[in-house]
Amino acid sequence: MEQAREQWGTRVGFLLAAIGSAIGLGNIWRYPYVAYENGGGAFLIPYFIALATAGIPILILEYALGHSTRGSGPKAYRSIRERWEWLGWWQLAVSFVIATYYMVILGWALSYTYFAIGTQWGEDTDAFFFESYLGVGEEFWSLGGIQLSVLVPVLIMWAAVYFVLLRGVRRGIELASRILMPVLVIMLIAIVIRGVTLPGAAEGLNVLLTPDFSALLDGTVWIAAYGQVFFTLSIAFAIMIAYSSYLPRRTDLSNNGFIAALSNCSFEFLAALGVFAVLGFLAVQQNVAVDEVATSGIGLAFIAFPSIINQFPALNSLFGVLFYGSLVFAGFTSAISILEAIISGVRDKFGLSRTGAVNLVCGAAFLVSLIYTTGGGIGFLDIVDHFINNYGLVLSGLVQVLLVGWIARELPRLRDHINRVSDVYVGAWWTISLRFITPLILGAATAYNIYEELSAAYGDYPVSALLTLGGGVALGAVIIGFVLSMPRWRGTETTG
Repeated sequence: MEQAREQWGTRVGFLLAAIGSAIGLGNIWRYPYVAYENGGGAFLIPYFIALATAGIPILILEYALGHSTRGSGPKAYRSIRERWEWLGWWQLAVSFVIATYYMVILGWALSYTYFAIGTQWGEDTDAFFFESYLGVGEEFWSLGGIQLSVLVPVLIMWAAVYFVLLRGVRRGIELASRILMPVLVIMLIAIVIRGVTLPGAAEGLNVLLTPDFSALLDGTVWIAAYGQVFFTLSIAFAIMIAYSSYLPRRTDLSNNGFIAALSNCSFEFLAALGVFAVLGFLAVQQNVAVDEVATSGIGLAFIAFPSIINQFPALNSLFGVLFYGSLVFAGFTSAISILEAIISGVRDKFGLSRTGAVNLVCGAAFLVSLIYTTGGGIGFLDIVDHFINNYGLVLSGLVQVLLVGWIARELPRLRDHINRVSDVYVGAWWTISLRFITPLILGAATAYNIYEELSAAYGDYPVSALLTLGGGVALGAVIIGFVLSMPRWRGTETTG
């Protein structure tokens, strides 16, 4: 049945799609602040160690799982142990939850690409974002109705993603990646060049790059490094399992893993230079220290950056369009990959056509995403994102390496498969990393997350919200994994 499975047109097309999946919103608004907060230039040491002992090994592992079984996450785990199919559905349930709010953030970025023309957000960027644009109410559980200003761009982004996914792997995902990824790199280079030429840019770069080697003695810095690598490479989403299942028989899996991982890291570092150069400019303009203006996530993208753009000496609208356009492009390729992983699983299990699977997955995800377009959407989004990342991705990744490395002991077979089709040999470092180092670090990260959760409730949210939207959604993803593994398998179960 292998002939009926879609395939990438070229190796370059696969690599661009894999890199596009890894490069997302977090590369631009998360990594710079994580590096700054965890030792600055010294953070590169634990970061690259984490990359070598967890990021690249797990990435290559997922390539091997997908390529050897010619299937999605559920099919790959089912081929190892039939009763472990639920793990694949758990990872896809986590991906589904993330996709529902990720598309809304893309809608925000699209809106701000337009708002950047003439800096339509005005001087009070905080009030504009929360009140004028999102329509956030005073009470957490007060939805306030769907905000048309948010719904319209979200609909546009959903339509674009739906169109690409409907066209399939080669004519849709690969073609989009071939166009968007080079344009994204050019946009980022333009942002960095503009950023480093601003007055005060050196102040920001000094803060980012000056190493604090004492930070290396702090265990939380190492957890942060492994966490960043884990999140940024799209591992434990079952994305790379699906993507690698579309590769031809003879494919250099290990080399592809190195190229994708290092390309993603290069993009992150370049983005960090641009972000902190601009933050240095803001600090000088306000006559404050850089650490007083440094932030990350939504606050950086939709509040701090509009304030910075307002103070640009020239070409502020152009810079704004480039910055928010880069967020749209980076997030778009990631959103496609997240949804494709789910579509691939649904098709494998239930034997649906691509059109049927795309309609089902995108339709369901779109309906759920509407909750985030209401006045209370940003609060819901913040809680769900926190819990699904800390207790969905990390935990499922831990279970993944324990299953393959210890319970099923599949690493020798998978390593043989990798070395049989690859030019770059995978040796003992790969096995040791996956059996010992990665489980230890992910276990420590999970324990630390639980400790932090018990020490202080996340944010200033009601306990009811943390239990239902946070713990409820994270636990619900596990339950859905078990439920979806129960129906009879209707698609092909052959491994080619």
